[in-house]
Amino acid sequence: MTGRRLGLLLVLCGAIFLEGIDVAMLNVALPAVRADLGMSTGSLSWVITAYVLGYGGFMLLGGRAADLLGRRRMFLFWLTVFVLFSGLGGLAGSGWTLIAARFVTGVSAAFMTPAGLAVITTGFAEGAQRNRALLVYAGTAAAGFSLGLVTGGLLTGLSWRWVFFAPVLLAGAILPAAALLIPREERPARPGGGRFDLAGAVTSTAAALLLVLSVVRVGEPDAKLGVTVAAAVAGSALLAAFVLVERRAAEPLVRLGLLRSGPLVRANIGAMLFAGSFFGFQFVVTLYLQELRGWSPLQTGLALLAVGVDAVLAPTLTPRLVERFGTARVVLGGFCLAAVSYALFLPVGLDWTYPMMFPTMILTGLAFALAYGPLTIAATEGVAQEEQGLAGGLLNTSFQFGAALGLSVVVAVNAAAGAGSGGAGTDGLRAALVVPVAAAVLGAVVTGSGLRRETLRRRAGGPSRPA
Repeated sequence: MTGRRLGLLLVLCGAIFLEGIDVAMLNVALPAVRADLGMSTGSLSWVITAYVLGYGGFMLLGGRAADLLGRRRMFLFWLTVFVLFSGLGGLAGSGWTLIAARFVTGVSAAFMTPAGLAVITTGFAEGAQRNRALLVYAGTAAAGFSLGLVTGGLLTGLSWRWVFFAPVLLAGAILPAAALLIPREERPARPGGGRFDLAGAVTSTAAALLLVLSVVRVGEPDAKLGVTVAAAVAGSALLAAFVLVERRAAEPLVRLGLLRSGPLVRANIGAMLFAGSFFGFQFVVTLYLQELRGWSPLQTGLALLAVGVDAVLAPTLTPRLVERFGTARVVLGGFCLAAVSYALFLPVGLDWTYPMMFPTMILTGLAFALAYGPLTIAATEGVAQEEQGLAGGLLNTSFQFGAALGLSVVVAVNAAAGAGSGGAGTDGLRAALVVPVAAAVLGAVVTGSGLRRETLRRRAGGPSRPA
């Protein structure tokens, strides 16, 4: 992989690194944001919730827009919006300005991310070359998140506003390179006579927004149960309406036949469970280190830096494992390692030293290297080129929804168990740690269910999954 194609991959990796580091740095900077803007705990949570709503709510529409309107056009436009509103967040003088900026930043990421992923899956030949490109891409995303924790601690020491300004500076190099290297594609012919499925777009986006909102509110201690249930019911009703609309649409936003693919469905369920387990675990560890042990944000970021070993292993070790053992086996190994990793942290106590935590950190990074990239391969392999954006949108929706669900359940369990024990010590955290362990085990079961079929295909010399 040399020349223009290597440059293209580097540009797309730069964009996903930008998105990952933006999210991670803000997580570390939240206490400083609250102190400077005078935000309450409830309003501060909306800085994160607004981004999750925009990202998760518009991801499916963003993926299909890349297919219908052009991947290059969507990537460049929404990367520009991402940068502009990240800068606006740094200039915010009030909490609501920051929250609004984060919502639009989330929406822009929802359009930009599946478009970038589709550029890779359509620009690199299916097989070993695409797999390596996707694994490098996944490793870069993980590196952005891991390094963002450390960078966020450093920049917050200067000013929390630099957490927003730093991505703007990084994008200054990415945008012109992307405009130069991302190839122009022909607008695909649309079988419905050029009509856009507006009803499908509205119902799917509204359903996703309400369902994500209901999931996020589960973890908010002051959230009213009636509002949460109403959002969940309304979201479910709109999801059912969306399915009816798609069955009758001449040119559906989502071709429902795509969802009949067993490997694709397993990959998306696996992505949801893996994201839920990982982000739930990260929350528990961050709470333990900062709230119970009194570590600074920078010390916490350095402690979690070992998880970033994925950035090295994903493009080097994982492609060889996928080629030799197949995608399903590698993903299954990732889930098993994740379950062991999280379980090792269950006996955590207030007297633990970092060497006692290190095995969990390094195993979590290894699990990420084995699961994250191969799940991306499994969710996009065999999908027609004109639906690659949609496949990427489905996958990223699963990751986002899983992350929100895992985090909310962990928060709720931690609060309930902590209250039941008087809120002292690590009782709540230990109970919450059961959630990521259970999610990882369930993910292993889901992944393992497709192992026999992939083994038979590999023995027959066929592709890793049906076209």
